[in-house]
Amino acid sequence: MRAGGFADWTRRFEEEDQRRRDRPDPHWAQGASLHRAVWASVQRFQVGEDGDGANLVAKAEQAGDPDYAHAVKLFVAEEQNHARLLARLLTAGGVPALAGHWSDRAFVRLRRLMGLRTELLVLMIAEVVALRYYRALRDGAGDPLTSDVAGRILADEQRHVPFHCERLHASFRELSRPLRRPVAAAWRLLLCAVCLVVAADHGAALRELGVGRLRFVADVMASSKSVVGTILA
Repeated sequence: MRAGGFADWTRRFEEEDQRRRDRPDPHWAQGASLHRAVWASVQRFQVGEDGDGANLVAKAEQAGDPDYAHAVKLFVAEEQNHARLLARLLTAGGVPALAGHWSDRAFVRLRRLMGLRTELLVLMIAEVVALRYYRALRDGAGDPLTSDVAGRILADEQRHVPFHCERLHASFRELSRPLRRPVAAAWRLLLCAVCLVVAADHGAALRELGVGRLRFVADVMASSKSVVGTILA
């Protein structure tokens, strides 16, 4: 890890926070119109974005790098903003937000099983899946407000992935060399399993967005190669 790496990330998050404050919110009054399957999909993703991140922040603080801990807090704030944007989008379409969903509960429990490395590896699965999902929503929704919201979230996620990769790269260096590639391979297997579940659960929405289940899975798995390469580099 280069010197000052997470101080640089803190600066990037703070600059993005200022840009977000200077930029007006999407034009909610124009309303949104989506296929019911896409609305159901957005409801479930909104639940996944919503959380206080307290467990992740606590583990980041225990890692002993104040710059990293501060950057994680700013990352959590961006995720909470995603939940807000999606909730406002649902309201604009006259669709209620969900109180919870089994997939989110399963992810949260899995993330909390062990230490920071495990939590980040599980979180990275959600981030990599989200990259493809929000790109599909931005490009295939056919609704201006939805495309605006999805584009804003996608731009954030494209920064989140390298942020987590940098911390995981440092964490993997603490593993013995023979363990690194097997752990990375196990992560890709878990990603594939999760991606298959997402494709099945959101299949109707993905079809409406112009992305079939198999293509969605293939695209996510292809993008994961660069993630693994960065972590192991």
